[in-house]
Amino acid sequence: MGLWSGLYACWILLFHDHVFTITRTLTVQFCYLLFVAANYYLQLYYAIPRLLHRKRYWAFIVLFPTAIALSALIRTPLAIWLQVHLFRPGSAAPDAATVFRLSFLNIFIWVVFTVAVQQVLEKVAARQYIDAMEKQRIRNELDFLKAQFNPHFLFNSINSIYGSIDRRNGKARSMLLSFSELLRYQLYECNVDKIVIEKEIQYIRNYVALQQERKEESLRVRLDIAEDVRGFTVAPLLLITFVENAFKYVSNYDDRFNEVAISLRRSGAGLLFRVYNTTDEGMVGRGIGIGETGGIGIANARRRLDLQYPDAHELTIADKGDSFEVILHLTIPSQVAKSHYSR
Repeated sequence: MGLWSGLYACWILLFHDHVFTITRTLTVQFCYLLFVAANYYLQLYYAIPRLLHRKRYWAFIVLFPTAIALSALIRTPLAIWLQVHLFRPGSAAPDAATVFRLSFLNIFIWVVFTVAVQQVLEKVAARQYIDAMEKQRIRNELDFLKAQFNPHFLFNSINSIYGSIDRRNGKARSMLLSFSELLRYQLYECNVDKIVIEKEIQYIRNYVALQQERKEESLRVRLDIAEDVRGFTVAPLLLITFVENAFKYVSNYDDRFNEVAISLRRSGAGLLFRVYNTTDEGMVGRGIGIGETGGIGIANARRRLDLQYPDAHELTIADKGDSFEVILHLTIPSQVAKSHYSR
């Protein structure tokens, strides 16, 4: 609206003279404005995107002057009627061919001008957007490179610590190696949507081994992974959430065994994953967060399942008072693991 108001005011200032009254100037220029605006929007929303941008050049070349000619043809009798009946009553009608020619020329010039200005402004805005995206891409790449430097430094530090541990302290050295493998897996191999189940299983094994080292001897851990759980892909770091919570909230009794049991096996065309852990009395409703307001880790796992396995999973979490149990049925499409994943 601001464009046409400004253009209208500009025309009145430029083309008003003493021969024409201000009323006539307003009327004539408003009449032109209607036809120029109509052609402008026709070109902007139809001809350019649907013809020019789709390389239908001949159709665009034909439509552009045809639309302007049609506008001039409609304006010609209107201009003649205004001249004879409003501006100069009783005067002879002006030559229709002359009125048409002037109307066509004026509309053509202003449509070309306004469309050209709009296209230039659009190109400038697009260039600015591209430049901003390029700067953002470079910034993201630099941030990524910085992020890569920090883990590299961390692994070097872990190696230094490992070398400083007395060789007779096999437990500490083993725990550090397990931690290093866990960290390497998270940082370098999980930046994908799906990963082969063999690598996810190895990650779970490393995590369980690390937890067994740091927990008390009263903790009994059972890890049962069937041999046929292989040759397909799953979302990375999905199953480990439930394992982590089982170790975090396992009971700590002195007079009886505390237990974590993990099993993973094929079930028809899917995967059956079960995590069980005993819990201290009074832990009902806490632990792995089975309620609607449960733990963040479980809430995130639920959300990931909804996004990555819609209508392809069934998650059950049971609070039995002295234990928690997670059972996940995951439908796995028939797939063959790529060779480079299993290397």
